[in-house]
Amino acid sequence: MLVGYMRVSSADDRQTVDLQRDALVAAGVDHRHLHTDKASGARDDRPGLKACLNYLNAGDTLVVWKLDRLGRSLPHLLTIVTDLKARGIAFRSLTEQMDTTTPHGELLFSLFGALAQYERALTRERVMAGLAAAKRRGRQGGRPPMIDAETLERITAALDGGASKASVCRTFKVPRSTLLGTLARIGWAAPGKA
Repeated sequence: MLVGYMRVSSADDRQTVDLQRDALVAAGVDHRHLHTDKASGARDDRPGLKACLNYLNAGDTLVVWKLDRLGRSLPHLLTIVTDLKARGIAFRSLTEQMDTTTPHGELLFSLFGALAQYERALTRERVMAGLAAAKRRGRQGGRPPMIDAETLERITAALDGGASKASVCRTFKVPRSTLLGTLARIGWAAPGKA
């Protein structure tokens, strides 16, 4: 069965799905199997898309007028189409002439996947280069420590003196998870357990 999904970015009356509806019906989608959203593609909470994806079964084909009607970005689009493929559902985009049931469509989808992976690698590379540059300038990335150095020194002294972690948490007003995480990060071990 062919199932169609349509989206316009705005809920105002100037944007309609008429063009998309006409193209999907001409491609063989029954008007009873059309799902619609009037929302930005950047939104994750699109009820029409959610209903459409839940409606699809193995052997069905999801049809859209254009790729950007379905996904907000290349990685998001790939996530949706990969999930469809794992569920045994085909995907067609009319404008880009992409059909995952054909060798040509499968190739295009694989190329998109490779491009998305390349984009993620470039982004990670830029982030790591930025962190290294900041470190060279004396700036350290990440969240600031929850326990300052002076307090941490007093806490470890108390623990080394035999105080329990629970009493240290109460005394220094530090959540237990924060204390345990900080102690693990600095490599502190209880006396006699080193």
